[in-house]
Amino acid sequence: MTATLDRPVAPEGAWRARILPPSDGLRQGGWLVTLAVTLFAGLLRVVRLDIPAGRIFDEVYYACDAQNLLRFGVEAGTVGNSDDDPAAAMRCEPTGQPGFIVHPPLGKWAIALGIRLFGVDELGWRISAAVAGTLMVLVLVRVTRRMTGSTLLGALAGVLLALDGLHFVQSRVAMLDVFLAAWVLGAFACLVADRDDVRRRLAVAPDADLLGWGPRLGMRWWRIAAGVCLGAAVATKWSGLYYLAVLVLLAFTWEVGARRTAGVRAPVRATVLRSAAPALGALVLLPAALYVASWAGWFLADGEGSVAWDRGWAQDNPASGLASAVPDPLRSWWHYQVAQFGFHDELRKSHFYQSHPAGWLLLARPVSYYYPQDVGPGDYGCEVVSCAREVLAIGTPAIWWAAIPMLLALLWLWASQRDWRAAAVLAMVLTAIVPWVRDDLDGRTMFLFYALPAVPFFCLGLALVAGWVLGGPGASRERRATGAVFVGAYVALVVVSFAWLYPVLAAQTLPYDAWRDRMWFSSWI
Repeated sequence: MTATLDRPVAPEGAWRARILPPSDGLRQGGWLVTLAVTLFAGLLRVVRLDIPAGRIFDEVYYACDAQNLLRFGVEAGTVGNSDDDPAAAMRCEPTGQPGFIVHPPLGKWAIALGIRLFGVDELGWRISAAVAGTLMVLVLVRVTRRMTGSTLLGALAGVLLALDGLHFVQSRVAMLDVFLAAWVLGAFACLVADRDDVRRRLAVAPDADLLGWGPRLGMRWWRIAAGVCLGAAVATKWSGLYYLAVLVLLAFTWEVGARRTAGVRAPVRATVLRSAAPALGALVLLPAALYVASWAGWFLADGEGSVAWDRGWAQDNPASGLASAVPDPLRSWWHYQVAQFGFHDELRKSHFYQSHPAGWLLLARPVSYYYPQDVGPGDYGCEVVSCAREVLAIGTPAIWWAAIPMLLALLWLWASQRDWRAAAVLAMVLTAIVPWVRDDLDGRTMFLFYALPAVPFFCLGLALVAGWVLGGPGASRERRATGAVFVGAYVALVVVSFAWLYPVLAAQTLPYDAWRDRMWFSSWI
């Protein structure tokens, strides 16, 4: 399927060669290409990062929350922090009173780190998002290379992610979604590395150890790292729970497959007996502990004058029965979690830019983060009668629209060849979209950027399909030449598509007619 180098031949049986991951056929390396693609992505995201000026869209919430974390160790109420008084919200003036905050704190701590390092300005509150988005490109190059055994396909996936419009925009605003997407991708990459490690350990296991339930696999550091990433994802946004559930299932399935290939009898039962308990600790209990730890600022904000919302709720609402054995801080904290869940479950407020999951892949309704009215001569460098200036959160059409046939191709590859890579990409993309369908039926308010965690998996899937188009090591010269032309033409289309949209992604001033030419559909306005 891919341009993979030959794998080393193991001496003890055909299955031992077959079980080894594709990356084992590569020399350790590819870092020069990886760093080049990452540098390209980073420069795109950092240049003009302080433009537009001021807090745009939900920066009025998250950047202010980050400032309050630095002030008080916890989010607090802010003067005018609502749609009713955006001017006051821009000032991020604390009220000195608790504020009801509806997302966990870790993503806002990441924004706060940028503010601490670079100051209370546009660069300060956006730089952490730019770093997270750039690191996502690096991780995607490496995990694609690991999964395909091809540095070329790894670089292709990274370039596609670097040139996606939605990922570009979310890497340049102080919102939570890029941090969620980064942690999800990190967890996936760690579990792919764990999969490879398991298969290597089984490949060198003595035959005697493969009898019965098969060998214990010892300490699995990559799985622990995945648990850290999953805990961080949930501590950024609760939607990280969807990915946690799916990745646990994928990890279990991968180990079952490895044990089956190694000839272990009853591989499902063997995996449960050998790995269920440590997997529960690494991928469920560890993330849960990290989630609770992310609220440390709230737990520590005790005493008179605390600006932590409902920190003293338990004292005002004494418990009875078994609940009285639970410490008051934990009861208050649990009350806060229930209140947050209620907010999200009942969120039905209509928004001009809300969209439906069925239209996300089609880019039916992007979100405008910034669009000043009445831009005329002398405003923002405008030299004509009327200009426009916008930050539009929209994916690159050449990537998102191509993702539709790509997903169908991966479905065919999985059904016909049982390609685990195709199944993994399908699972991750569906996890980013399908759970929101139920919420759509319930009338929840949703936006295109909720699908951001799917974007790196679009790019990974497109790289897998490109590998199939190029052909494997045994492909003919004509097949490779034709495939190279096709893949090269597609990459050129992505570059042109991103370049065409770049002015409306990065708040460049355009003559109004030039801006209108980029609004291909009325729903983009």
